[in-house]
Amino acid sequence: MKPFNVTFLGTGTSHGIPVIGCPCSVCHSLDPHDNRYRSSILIEDGQHTLLIDTTPEFRLQALRANVQNLDAVLYTHDHADHFNGIDDLRVFCKESTLPVYCSEEVASSITSRFGYVLKTYDEAGGIPHLQLNKLEPYTMIRVAGFEVIPIPIRHGCRRILAFRIGSFIYATDSSGIPTESLPYFEGVDTLVLGSLRYTPHPTHFSVGEATAFATKVGAKRVFLTHLCHDIQHSKLEAELPFHMHVAYDMLQITIGEAYDR
Repeated sequence: MKPFNVTFLGTGTSHGIPVIGCPCSVCHSLDPHDNRYRSSILIEDGQHTLLIDTTPEFRLQALRANVQNLDAVLYTHDHADHFNGIDDLRVFCKESTLPVYCSEEVASSITSRFGYVLKTYDEAGGIPHLQLNKLEPYTMIRVAGFEVIPIPIRHGCRRILAFRIGSFIYATDSSGIPTESLPYFEGVDTLVLGSLRYTPHPTHFSVGEATAFATKVGAKRVFLTHLCHDIQHSKLEAELPFHMHVAYDMLQITIGEAYDR
């Protein structure tokens, strides 16, 4: 697989940062790294553009990143902070349908909550036209030129999807990895992992849990994302080992053999 770029469109938790009405130091930080839209990434290889999740700020994220085209969308799960920007996909499917790929559960949510996006015709031309594709866990599928493996992970009592593309894995909102999914983390070079806060949480890895898991699987490069306002970027960055980093909005990394090894 040829090298590709990953842009972090957002790295925050469900509230975003700053949190509405919050007086804390991170929410009032002057460091732009502490301003975080809800978590999402964009993957580009010069020919294809793939989006993972549509956050409530997707319009603002797309404008900030100058996104001109989308070939497909992957969904990790259907929580509002990863899902509710779906309507703003409409600018990318004026002339044809836009493929979206997701689990059976997310497909049901799209049908019940945003059923209008599956219509083949609308008189006014103001709605998305999405082509729904259901993913099979652990089964590689070619999406917009990328070979993608959907990997089930735990998000509290739910199972959601992480995605592996070559030597890269994106696993936001994780609170645990099922035993049957562990082999799919073997040989990962660059791992993006959700890490909500320092203290334990029932549906998300803490910083300690995330870094311990990344060490267990031997990831050569680690980026922590889905961060809440308990985490100050500069403080956590200084605390991490040299190969681990705090992701931030609009950070761009390159994935490929020439870069990861």
